[in-house]
Amino acid sequence: MTAAKGCVGVIGATSIVGACLLPMLVKEGYEVVAFSRQERCVQPYSADTPVIWKHLTKSILSNQSNVSTTEKKISFWIHLAPIWVLPEYFSMLSAYGARHIVAVSSTSKVTKNSSADSHERKLAERLAVNEEGFVKWAEKEKINYTLLSSTMIYGLGRDENVSVIASFIRRFSFFCVFGAALGLRQPVHARDVAFACVNAISRSAAINRFYHISGGEILNYREMVCRIFSALGKTPRFIQIPLWFFRCAIFILRVFPPFRHWSYAMAERMNQDLVFDHTEASRDLDFSPRKFYLDQDDLPKNN
Repeated sequence: MTAAKGCVGVIGATSIVGACLLPMLVKEGYEVVAFSRQERCVQPYSADTPVIWKHLTKSILSNQSNVSTTEKKISFWIHLAPIWVLPEYFSMLSAYGARHIVAVSSTSKVTKNSSADSHERKLAERLAVNEEGFVKWAEKEKINYTLLSSTMIYGLGRDENVSVIASFIRRFSFFCVFGAALGLRQPVHARDVAFACVNAISRSAAINRFYHISGGEILNYREMVCRIFSALGKTPRFIQIPLWFFRCAIFILRVFPPFRHWSYAMAERMNQDLVFDHTEASRDLDFSPRKFYLDQDDLPKNN
C-alpha cells in the first residue's frame, strides 16, 4: 500500500470516533495502522477500507524492544481510547518513532471537578492528571502533541449518551427528567470529532496546542431529548421528577444493581450548562460541527 501523506497509527480504532476516522484517513491519502487489544480485530463500518490491523499484546505494551526493528516507522498517531490508558503506550509510541500525537480527552475534566459525587470528582482529576502527564512526556521526548477536549460525543447508534436515551424512549415512549432540565448542552457528532483529528495531524498551527471540540448548536437538555423523540417518530412525553424527591429516592435505588452507580449529581447536571467555545478549533482546524439532528444511522438498532 502506498500513501502520499505517510502512516498514521490509531489507538482506540474500534470506538465510534474510530469507525468514522479510518475511512477519512484513507480518503486523505494516509496509510492507516489500527491497533486493538482484541485478538481478532474486526474493522467496523468500513469493510472495504484498506486498513492494517495489529493486535496489542501485553509484551508490546510492557517492552518497547518487542516492537520489531523491521516494522515500519509510524510518525503520526491518533489516540481515541480513554486518556488515562495513554501512558501504557508511551514506550510503544517511542519505539515506532512517533513525531506527532493527537489525543482526544473530555470536557468532564471541567464539568465534573466540583461535582457533588466523589466518583465524578475523581474522574475529573484523573483526566486532568493524565492530560498533564501526556503533555510533559511529549515535551520530554520532543514529540509534537495536540490535545482535543470533547463535549458529549454521539453517533452511529453506539454512544453511551444519546443512544441510551433513545433506547429508553423507544422502549417506554416517555423520558424522565429531573427538575426543569434546562441545562445547556453542545453534543458533538463522532464524525466531526474524527474530522478534527484528521486536520490536527496535518496543520502546523495545531502543534503543541489544546482545543475544545464541541457541537455546532447549543440547546437545553429538554430540547435535546425532544430532538431524539422526533428522530424516533414519537411525540415528546416527559415525566418531571422534583430534584428533592430524587435526592431522597437515590438512597433506595442504589440498593439495586442497575442503579448502583446513580447519583444525585447525575440529576443535578441536567440543570447545569455544559458549553464550550470551539472558536480556536474552527480557526486552526477548519472545525465546523453540525447541528444536533439525528439520522437513522445515529439511532441504536432495534433489539
